[in-house]
Amino acid sequence: MHKTIRYGVAALALAAGLGGAQALTMDEVKKAGYIQGATANEVPYGYMKEDGSAAGIGPDVAIAVLKRMGINEVNWTVTPFGTLIPGLKARRFAFAAAEQNISPERCKQVTFTEPNSSYGEGLLVKKGNPKKLTTYADIAKDPSLKVAVVSGANNIDFLRAVGVKDDQIVIIQANADALSTVQSRADAYAATELTVSKLAEGGKDVEQVRPFTDPIVKGKPVRNYGGFAFRPEDKDLYAAFNKALVEFRKTDDYKKILTSYGLSAESIKAAEAKNVADLCEGK
Repeated sequence: MHKTIRYGVAALALAAGLGGAQALTMDEVKKAGYIQGATANEVPYGYMKEDGSAAGIGPDVAIAVLKRMGINEVNWTVTPFGTLIPGLKARRFAFAAAEQNISPERCKQVTFTEPNSSYGEGLLVKKGNPKKLTTYADIAKDPSLKVAVVSGANNIDFLRAVGVKDDQIVIIQANADALSTVQSRADAYAATELTVSKLAEGGKDVEQVRPFTDPIVKGKPVRNYGGFAFRPEDKDLYAAFNKALVEFRKTDDYKKILTSYGLSAESIKAAEAKNVADLCEGK
């Protein structure tokens, strides 16, 4: 109870002191004694456990990085994926740790760190894959097919890029809605490979499409690169976190976190080979 009250009072005081677009600095965070972070309920990228603590690739790495910066407490908020960037811009939290794909469109709104992860695409379908889907383009070939996507996820851009029409797309609010949606009003659910894999593990009437071919967009197979998002004005806080993240990526502890959630050594190397500047330019 004391911790909850302290968080609430500190948050109100910090928010009142900032006002407008004033930058949040490292000194202010250390003075408050904690930092406010947000994630979306999407296993394994970021989610809340039953005990109220955060877990997943994003939160686990963030906690480790912040400890290296001398920040030992994070007050986590869980919010729908589509509200992560709006909530960050509205100053409801200081950063987002949900492994959002670093894209040119998102880079116009927030400042991303160097990549923290890399992952491909996937499809969740009914058991037996009755429509015999192998890639997103298969959906475009049959106008009667419907595919679900979480609101705010960039999978919709990849679907559109291969010819899937908007009237074929079913928007859902959370990853948790995917299982029931595939069973009732969509032929498939489009998400990242790890998201689909985890959902398939927990659903007896669904499966992950295997083998699956990543969509080809502008002549290249689509691969996502997840990063942490900060507000552009919080330059001091962002720079400190990004520097600590780059150093942490060199450690075995970093690799253990990512592999524990199913990421391959190849995906980890793919993330390390990219830089945020190129990703923000669409390269």
